[in-house]
Amino acid sequence: MRKLVLSGVTFCLAAQLATAQIKLPSPSPGATVMQTVGTTDLTVVYSRPSLKGRQPFSGDFVPVGKVWRTGANAATLFTTSTDLMVNGKTLAAGTYAIMSIPEQGNFTLIFNKNKGVTEATYKQEEDALRVNLTPAENSETIETFTIGFGDLTDSTATMNFMWANAKAAANLKVDVNANTAANVDKAVAEKPEDAAVLQAAASYNVSKGRNLEQSLTWIDKSIAMKETYRNLYVKSQILAKMGKYTEAVPLAQKALSVGQSSNDAAFPFFKDGIEKSLSEYTAKMPAMPVVKGKGKKMK
Repeated sequence: MRKLVLSGVTFCLAAQLATAQIKLPSPSPGATVMQTVGTTDLTVVYSRPSLKGRQPFSGDFVPVGKVWRTGANAATLFTTSTDLMVNGKTLAAGTYAIMSIPEQGNFTLIFNKNKGVTEATYKQEEDALRVNLTPAENSETIETFTIGFGDLTDSTATMNFMWANAKAAANLKVDVNANTAANVDKAVAEKPEDAAVLQAAASYNVSKGRNLEQSLTWIDKSIAMKETYRNLYVKSQILAKMGKYTEAVPLAQKALSVGQSSNDAAFPFFKDGIEKSLSEYTAKMPAMPVVKGKGKKMK
């Protein structure tokens, strides 16, 4: 009878733990990896199995030549905030389940549209993209399965899959200029009356030499709302980019004057740049025509 009572208590405790959703240790703990490339945000959410004396890609433990969820527990999820090139192929912005097929000499990386996919429910027709990676040998043994990013620039990165003595890397590339330009236009559309946004948008455009007439309209609006040495300097840069050095010079001079009387702690960081630009504008101004007077006749 006592054993029966204890069994009942144990059962009740187990049921309570299950219904209360108490967080307990997992053999394959979850992880989230976030990386920004240019203006693109990349996120991987996955669970990380460990070797524990086993050898992956052999036998029943992540078998070779079969679809694998590329992690453990729920599907591994990959999110890109903008369109992305993966080994030269386009992956549209969105969230995907990462599946893969490990083979000798090849690692097929799959981005699947079914975010709840498993090995049993996987359908190739739901793939958004497939690319083939060439696995390499690691110099050290990686005990716990790892997904990470490396070799970062403002437009490229590698996404690395590492476990045991194997590593596979996918080359990622984003169109950082197009993405940034889209962000600029979106920001102005959302806050057309924000002087700081208009200034920042115009400043970016002039740095890229794009939409100068539109940028001139934006910066004029920013100056009309609140004149600062920063937006005056941006306007001088736009005019100089348009070849209007005669108009750019007095604006740069005014930017210096306003900045010196602004008590803005950031002004010293801008001062040298404004002075350098002013010197360049002045050197490029057209020379004033020489007016020749009538000479006196010699008697």
